[in-house]
Amino acid sequence: MIRTPLRPLARILPARDKGENPDAIERENIRKRHVEMEGKARNRAEGRLLVLGVFFFGAFTVVGARMGHLATTEPAEPVATINGAAIAAQRADIVDRHGRILATNFETHSLYAQPPQMVDAEAAAKGLAAIFPDLEEAELLKDFTGKRKFIWVKRRISPEQKQAVHDIGDPGLLFGPREMRLYPNGPVAAHVLGGAGFGKEGVRSAEVIGVAGVEKKFDDYLRDPANGNKPLELSLDLSIQAASERVLLGGMKLMNAKGATSILLDVHTGEVISMVSLPDFDPNDRPRPPTEGDDPSVSPLFNRAVQGVYELGSTFKIFAAAQAVDLGLVNRDTIIDTAGPMKIGGHRIGEFQNKNYGKLSVSDIIVKSSNRGTGRLALQIGTKRQKAFLGSLGMYDPTPVEIVEASGGQPLVPERWTDLSSVTISYGHGISTTAMHLAAGYAAIANGGNYVSPTILKKSGPQYGPRVMSRQAADAARHMLRKVVKTGTASFGEVPGYAVGGKTGTADKPKPRGGYYDDKVIATFASIFPSHDPKYVLIVTLDEPSVMAYREERRTAGWTAVPVAAEMIGRVAPLLGLRPDVEPGQVAGITLVNN
Repeated sequence: MIRTPLRPLARILPARDKGENPDAIERENIRKRHVEMEGKARNRAEGRLLVLGVFFFGAFTVVGARMGHLATTEPAEPVATINGAAIAAQRADIVDRHGRILATNFETHSLYAQPPQMVDAEAAAKGLAAIFPDLEEAELLKDFTGKRKFIWVKRRISPEQKQAVHDIGDPGLLFGPREMRLYPNGPVAAHVLGGAGFGKEGVRSAEVIGVAGVEKKFDDYLRDPANGNKPLELSLDLSIQAASERVLLGGMKLMNAKGATSILLDVHTGEVISMVSLPDFDPNDRPRPPTEGDDPSVSPLFNRAVQGVYELGSTFKIFAAAQAVDLGLVNRDTIIDTAGPMKIGGHRIGEFQNKNYGKLSVSDIIVKSSNRGTGRLALQIGTKRQKAFLGSLGMYDPTPVEIVEASGGQPLVPERWTDLSSVTISYGHGISTTAMHLAAGYAAIANGGNYVSPTILKKSGPQYGPRVMSRQAADAARHMLRKVVKTGTASFGEVPGYAVGGKTGTADKPKPRGGYYDDKVIATFASIFPSHDPKYVLIVTLDEPSVMAYREERRTAGWTAVPVAAEMIGRVAPLLGLRPDVEPGQVAGITLVNN
């Protein structure tokens, strides 16, 4: 920078010649220099102030925007970092085969607290404990006066409870919208539906996920918005399911049973029309799984139809008879000597109550439920062929029915299949399956010899699988089952107007840690109807039944499961659209004359 001299000679010399004071020139130059310096300093200061002002304006704008956002946004649960839009997808309905609602959605609210905003924590805790009896006032007060800034009080509340909380009037008690799963029929079909609960949660919304049954099996489908909220159609008939549950519950109480299950299966499509397991529960308030005990069947969550793996006794005898006929070894009238003694592998094969039936036809072996008779049929069949036949009926793997619990119904079969195994398995001992396996096996007999895969989904027509026996063998087995009801161990199973065929089975109940109880049984009646043109299979199983009849305690299926099944058939057959085949009686005093 070029500085101007304070006493420039170009001005000083002329000023002296004129008699002027040179110091005045110097002072003037000093003043001008100071003015110039002050201008530069002012400009520099103003520039700095401008930059600082812009910085503070930007900072206050950011802080103000953030404060405004916080002021207009409801607080979120710290662990739920997913925004509301990501978890607000609506869950599709579940309906029965006629479109009636089994599971749907219901709008409700959740209740949470922000202790820093509370006016009177003690009064709020007291009021909430009065509204919700399951909450402890002391625990609530401890939470409200602690360091937490957010507390879930109830995940879902009713409109009446919401109003009651409103009446408390504390600004620290707040509500969030919720969509919960509703089962309008209560416990009806509880084990099929399973239930749903909350997954990821936020204040504004919660993720509804399936926890059991078809809700869990089809969770992805029910949550997929691409399906356009199209309902999941089940094969169940709500009316028949409700009627079956009522009859089975009454029968369970009448027979003093610990539990019970029933399955109604369409023999041509494999559709499960009803499936009942008792005791049951309300999926709207699903109980917690048991944490104690070694018997899972004591829990109402236990699905006896697909998880109850038991020896099902003499209901298996018809399979041995059907296979023997199919192989051409016997026919219905072939005589088999069932007289004792009979020893296989050092083990004596006896009859119920030590009876000795002597020579019986194959049909009468089934009618009288002869262990030795079916055992001798099994020896003719051979272990290899018997094993293959039962495998074709799906007796070795969990049933494919679309319920998550079905995967736990793994049948128990011998590790080493000997002649003794063949004999005992022929009358339902030595192999343990579920009632659903038994229903599929009887469906193959009823539909003429084709395996059908049990399904809980609605089907539009027959779903025949591979042929497992000839039609002639299936027809022979069907006639034997009808004869069992007409003259055999299932005589209480006759239903006027509906020709019922079936087979009883009574097996000692296994202990959880090995062995069998002496006074506890699993009683089963496997039936088909109408037997001349079978359309349905009905399985009824009672756990530990016991009833007094003719001054004696009765536990066998003929006295317990059979009358319950007969009552159920009489109740549901009209609902299924089956017209009774009733012969008209002669009207007194009137004679029909043909001209």
